[in-house]
Amino acid sequence: MPTLDYDTLQVGDTLPPLALPPINRTTLALFAGASGDHNPIHIDIDYARKAGMADVFAHGMLSMAYLGRLLTQWADQRHLRHFGVRFVGITHLGHVITCTGRVVEKFEADGERRVRLEIQTANQYGDAKVLGDAVIAF
Repeated sequence: MPTLDYDTLQVGDTLPPLALPPINRTTLALFAGASGDHNPIHIDIDYARKAGMADVFAHGMLSMAYLGRLLTQWADQRHLRHFGVRFVGITHLGHVITCTGRVVEKFEADGERRVRLEIQTANQYGDAKVLGDAVIAF
């Protein structure tokens, strides 16, 4: 984890991207087991097709977990003050997800110096799948 310095961070600075392997059925099955989210839309192709989808697709919370990993590889989790997302697209099998973030604000609150980050996941085509924000304290 890099050593962060509030004074040298600037609005516009970016976090090191987190590139992940392609989403596959094993990833979905393992996440279902780890999270307890066994919604069949994510693991049962027959169910997904009956619901009008061509195949299963990734859990939204898997993408949020990836963004959490992006954040905690940049800053210690004890400094995380806010982390929120909204889901804007479906992450399909075969998508290669990259998580990115950038500093959008520096401010003080509750006696702490903090930065607000915009974060997102996008597939290999540049399509955003999850958008979010986070606040890190120093």
